[in-house]
Amino acid sequence: MDEKKSSHVPVMLEEVCSFMQLATGKTYIDATLGLGGHAEALLERSAPAGKLFGIDRDENALALARERLDRFGDRAQFAHGNFDEVANIARDHGFDKVDGILADLGVSSMQLDKSERGFSFMREGPLDMRMDESRGESAADFIAHIGETELADVIYQFGEERFSRRIAKNIVVERKKRRIETTGELAEIVARSVPGRRGRIHPATRTFQALRIAVNDELGQLERFLEQAIGLLGKGGRLVVISYHSLEDRPVKNTFRSTAKDLGTVLTKKVVTPSREEQMSNPRARSAKLRVFER
Repeated sequence: MDEKKSSHVPVMLEEVCSFMQLATGKTYIDATLGLGGHAEALLERSAPAGKLFGIDRDENALALARERLDRFGDRAQFAHGNFDEVANIARDHGFDKVDGILADLGVSSMQLDKSERGFSFMREGPLDMRMDESRGESAADFIAHIGETELADVIYQFGEERFSRRIAKNIVVERKKRRIETTGELAEIVARSVPGRRGRIHPATRTFQALRIAVNDELGQLERFLEQAIGLLGKGGRLVVISYHSLEDRPVKNTFRSTAKDLGTVLTKKVVTPSREEQMSNPRARSAKLRVFER
């Protein structure tokens, strides 16, 4: 656990804690618990009687978070599930009208670093990409049956990849020869589909992002989560969301703005980004954007 804990750096921790208005006796939900870095700080700073309910769809991460937060006893409760089911899961465990909810979107460092999860083209492994390994189809299954036009649309819409049609065509050509099973095989197909010399961003970056979003229905789940989370907040309760690309940030911004007309206030009129110091020390935080809604 110590090695995992030391390698896990929660993004924008001070900003999250500040916006949450942590105090003893209050209740909080971390809807994307991960390895528990944010949750640990929320529990520490709401001592001695603050309570936290952590949800995660990755059973491996959930087990590590339980271990990390064991010292807080019954102040911390946990459940395995998707964050777009937050309302039912939280209420089943007695958490309703809470004081704060956090969602840190995207892929955790642990998931990226594990080659067997198939999220990264930087590591050879099975082409899986599922956040929850207990259900749904893998990325290999997804690209094995999807039509060429639909695949191109997915890569373009979710990856904003301008060579999406060429990439989709080459994937379909290759899958007729053999099933595409590994991250390396897919990355090689994408790399030779994108013309020109490599720049700062690997040519497979956008395609891998697109497939991950599609396989996990990330944008659909985000929309459902936002509606449910706002409904779980008590008066004065705050929803804090950290996103990592415009496809995530846009629905957060739009939902907060539209909901604020009737139910609350957007506290972040201008999106909050990590400090320069944090961006230098934690490169994975560079694209983070934080927005806050108060009921």
